[in-house]
Amino acid sequence: MLIIDSHLDLSLNALQGNRDLLASAYTVRALEQARPGKGGAQGTVGFPEMRRGRVALCFATVLARSTGRPVPHLDYATPAQAYGIAKGQLAYYHALERQGHIRIIRDAAQLDAHMAAWSRWDAQHAGEETTPPPLGFVMTMESADAVLEPVALQEWWDGGLRLLGPAHFGPGRYAGGTGCEAGLTELGPALLSEMRRTGIALDLTHCSDQAFWEALSRYDGPVHASHTNCRTLNPHQRQFDDAQIRAIIDRDGVIGVVPGCWQLRPGWRDGDTNETVSLADVVAHIDHVCDIAGSSRHVGIGSDLDGGVGREGFAHDLDTIADLQKIGALLAGRGYRPADVAAIMHGNWQRYLRRIWMH
Repeated sequence: MLIIDSHLDLSLNALQGNRDLLASAYTVRALEQARPGKGGAQGTVGFPEMRRGRVALCFATVLARSTGRPVPHLDYATPAQAYGIAKGQLAYYHALERQGHIRIIRDAAQLDAHMAAWSRWDAQHAGEETTPPPLGFVMTMESADAVLEPVALQEWWDGGLRLLGPAHFGPGRYAGGTGCEAGLTELGPALLSEMRRTGIALDLTHCSDQAFWEALSRYDGPVHASHTNCRTLNPHQRQFDDAQIRAIIDRDGVIGVVPGCWQLRPGWRDGDTNETVSLADVVAHIDHVCDIAGSSRHVGIGSDLDGGVGREGFAHDLDTIADLQKIGALLAGRGYRPADVAAIMHGNWQRYLRRIWMH
């Protein structure tokens, strides 16, 4: 079963984390045995595991904040620094494409050709360890802080950016994010207008409640949530409530469900064991979105693997990204039809991308 994963912080891990993603996650773990801090020697993503897990396409991020609250390797003292870091992350993806490891997908024709090539390969080599086509990457930006001013968004589009989430954690330059109650800033409306002009779709993930509704009212283009879960099942501001989920569904958007422990289970904290959290909890959040939608059309996978933590922060039955395949089996065991399983694993995101690029 092919997978489209709608959120992977690959360049952040490769550059700020100094991980060689061309190597297996197991090799990187071995090299990091003495690495302190969250996620050290616990990585889950390498290109070999992505290929083995049939992750044919992902939304690959650039991420550099400048909120006024500096954090090493993530949040920078000035927008110019954030711009430089994000540009370097984008250049990393361009280098991978030049070397033939990935394809940066920029339009519907490229998307269709890429997924068709993977489907042919998967049908011909099911269960075999042969080399598939290059991995497909759709460029997305998490936190718009690195965009120096709204009119500069065209530069990012020219570099391949097709999706953008204005917020991350805290008070961003364009919108309030997780852990705050700020809405859009003075720069926010102009950014949304420029996104609409260039055709960059809006990722509402991480928006504060205020920023969510303000952005939705000002932006009439395609919207999605690349990696978020259901507040009804986990009452935390980072997750979306039923009204927010319904609003995305009403705009024909898709929501990517995350296997992170703290996003799946109420009260889970860093340092807690992950043994009480499983991929069955992911399916519960998928079920909830499907119940609201009345169909399987509006939910997918947005793993956020290695987004600041490692396997210790994810469901215990997920060792590497290849284990996302287990979600399909769990869905089938819950009575989802094969067509619905395929839609959740890849089809919904493929349809969404085609829709935003065909207009």
